[in-house]
Amino acid sequence: MAEKSQKFELRTLTFIDSLQPQLAQFIAKDNRAYDPSEYDSALMLEIAPAMEIHRMIDMALKATKVRLGSVVTERQFGLMQVQHADQGEVKAAGQAVLKETGLNENDRAKVEILTNKIIRGIEQDHAIYFTSTSYGNMVIAGESVLIMETTPAAYLAIACNEALKAANVKLIQITPYGASGRLIMSGSESEIDSAAQAALKVLEKLNDTLAKKTGLQLG
Repeated sequence: MAEKSQKFELRTLTFIDSLQPQLAQFIAKDNRAYDPSEYDSALMLEIAPAMEIHRMIDMALKATKVRLGSVVTERQFGLMQVQHADQGEVKAAGQAVLKETGLNENDRAKVEILTNKIIRGIEQDHAIYFTSTSYGNMVIAGESVLIMETTPAAYLAIACNEALKAANVKLIQITPYGASGRLIMSGSESEIDSAAQAALKVLEKLNDTLAKKTGLQLG
């Protein structure tokens, strides 16, 4: 029997239809569970109390064929990421968790954009700094750099994924967990502009569906 919804808080819920290769690889680099494959569907779900996330993970894994990608437990919130090639399996996992908590998609937190800026024609010293924070890609002098920060942090995963779909850019850094998250991408000026527009658009859409109470990510 599901517990009463007031015992739970839904901080993040995002469904990603198709993990882009760079994002899938970055998740794998920082992973402690089962690495996602490129173009898997994925779900990021964050709740309070933090340790309840383990019960939700257990339920999702037993009820569906999803694989566990990431787990982050902090003092207040617990985050899970699950993935599978079949979108239906991923959506079913999310639905199982929502049913158990007594929550629905419209209970999730609003996305707050803390930073959204582009540095154009970056200088070499600055480029070297960004490269030193990267897990793989390098920033080259003369490129443009997008820096985006949000709270909750996990919403940056879908922002990053949409940016990678929309533009030929390089993923430099993504931290989709914690009190706030950070996304850094680089590329030509026009491509970075396109990436930034796509990232902002999906976050605004999430906020719009929340405001209208029409969230249907999980069908």
